[in-house]
Amino acid sequence: MAAFDMIVVGSGGGPDETNLSGYLLKPCEAAWNDGIIALEAGSGLGALRHIIKRDPNIFGERPTDANPASFTPLTVYSNVKCFLLTHAHLDHIGSLVMTAGTLGGARKRIYGSAQTLTDLETVFSGRVWPKLASYDENNPLFQLVYHALHADGKYEAIFPDISVRIMTVNHGMNDSGQYDGACFFIRHDPTNHEFIFFGDVEPDSLSVKPRNITIWRAAAPKIPHDISTIFIECSYQAGRPDGELYGHLSPVHLVQELVTLATEVVIARKARKSRSGSRPRKKQRKNSMSPEALHGALEGVKVYIMHCKEQFSTERPINHVIGDQCRELLAPHQLGVELLTADQGMKIVI
Repeated sequence: MAAFDMIVVGSGGGPDETNLSGYLLKPCEAAWNDGIIALEAGSGLGALRHIIKRDPNIFGERPTDANPASFTPLTVYSNVKCFLLTHAHLDHIGSLVMTAGTLGGARKRIYGSAQTLTDLETVFSGRVWPKLASYDENNPLFQLVYHALHADGKYEAIFPDISVRIMTVNHGMNDSGQYDGACFFIRHDPTNHEFIFFGDVEPDSLSVKPRNITIWRAAAPKIPHDISTIFIECSYQAGRPDGELYGHLSPVHLVQELVTLATEVVIARKARKSRSGSRPRKKQRKNSMSPEALHGALEGVKVYIMHCKEQFSTERPINHVIGDQCRELLAPHQLGVELLTADQGMKIVI
């Protein structure tokens, strides 16, 4: 049963500034006019203008002569109730910053980790950009209100019928050390159906302090009955040296991560069978699990790759090139997962 509708305003990872991370989300049973979650905010009004021009019915209703402004970029983003940000790099916040002084509608919360909001404050500081956001819920002078999410294992309601659990991921290093990003478990509360949305993330195999494994372990018991969709980046094409990934994934590392997830799914299913009364088996070490044991482990799961970095050197869209590379590397593992690309302008039912 579908739980969410999503529109991909942008899915790239730069340097093409016309296609950056930005997704609009709502519960399936609600109308777009009932309110929207903006998941990331790299691309926004300008990108959405071109999308609506190409597909006037993308929101399910074509503007009429009587109501020509029913769905314009401004009316859509004015209807956003909150922004949900994985981190504060410019390709994830650019449109929020640029439009912060022009968005209409009700006051809007900005959800993210405490560090993400602190970083965003340096932009809305009065120097880089006017101070247009505040932590003060009661100050009517600010249209945008910061609200920190904490990686405490709990879900927090951010929207009618939608709750979010935030988990911390690694996004490379900077002068201060490890740069923290975020991964969201976004849940439709009436059905308990949820999906996983990664921000920029480096592979555990290259990380000083691996964190993706904790996400896969949290997800494994819920796959595929409660979690059947994952959005994860794959920024670079195959063959890029590990030392030049800068806190991102390439196809070989994405495949490694999916194999790890499949392994955790198999372990979780065996544990569930053991608890249900089946004869207990000797505990199996993960590194001794045969490849055959993982066959079909991710049946029923869709993985959308995103944040592919445009190189302006391929005739085909770069995310399609990277998607094909990922599928080729995945095929021998026979995990059963369906790997797709999140394309700008796409409407996805989750």
